[in-house]
Amino acid sequence: MNLTVDGGQAFAYTAAHALDPAKPTVVFAHGAGLDHSWFGLQSRYFGYHGRNALALDFPGHGRSPGPPLATIPEMADWLLRLLDAAKLDKASVAGHSMGALVALECAARHAQRIERIALLGVAYPMKVSAAFLEAAQENRQDAYDMETIWGHAPQVPLGGNPNPGMWMYGDTLARLARLAPGVLYSDLTACNEYAGGEAAAAKVKCPVLFVLGQRDQMTAAKAGLAFARTLPGAQVVQIAPSGHSLMAEAPDAVLDALAAFLA
Repeated sequence: MNLTVDGGQAFAYTAAHALDPAKPTVVFAHGAGLDHSWFGLQSRYFGYHGRNALALDFPGHGRSPGPPLATIPEMADWLLRLLDAAKLDKASVAGHSMGALVALECAARHAQRIERIALLGVAYPMKVSAAFLEAAQENRQDAYDMETIWGHAPQVPLGGNPNPGMWMYGDTLARLARLAPGVLYSDLTACNEYAGGEAAAAKVKCPVLFVLGQRDQMTAAKAGLAFARTLPGAQVVQIAPSGHSLMAEAPDAVLDALAAFLA
């Protein structure tokens, strides 16, 4: 579905279903340099099981043209304007990595419209190494390699993919190769410079779920657990074999966690 937000086109995958304001809505917010397809299995499930599913492409990603948004708060406010464009009053938000920070900030800034948030592969602060930032700023291939290798558990190259026929490294690299120059750097900088996590956590009143990969090399599970303790009542699901790319590495476990949380 193409929507108009701030005068520009914004794309969101809806599982081939028309939006129905009478149904509950789940918005899926992708991570740095990625797009709506990162939540392919999960968004499709909810779209076929009684909910509006909106797996969005932030500006400059996937099928949404334009320059990328520079900060996490800007992305959070843009997400709400996308809901307005879709004529949807309230939603739950499931965000991965950068998208998890967006979901958190969204729930803090727009509490009356966000019903639940699920934070996948998240830590706060979400610092990015200087080498990674430099490679991304220079649009070097090794920036994409860093995101791909660090973004998966160490066992991923050894086979045993839960998605038959899918090459996880190749899939990630293909997404990153579609980015315009500067987009990955903009996303990583937004994560690295986001300093509002503690203040946002203090304002969140809705139910919160953390889904953490125990072999995550980008947002370590212990950091995610420490952050979860700052949100009283937050639920935590840890997925033992998964790294940072939970939706690809452990698709069924992630879907089970989201389905139980959003039931």
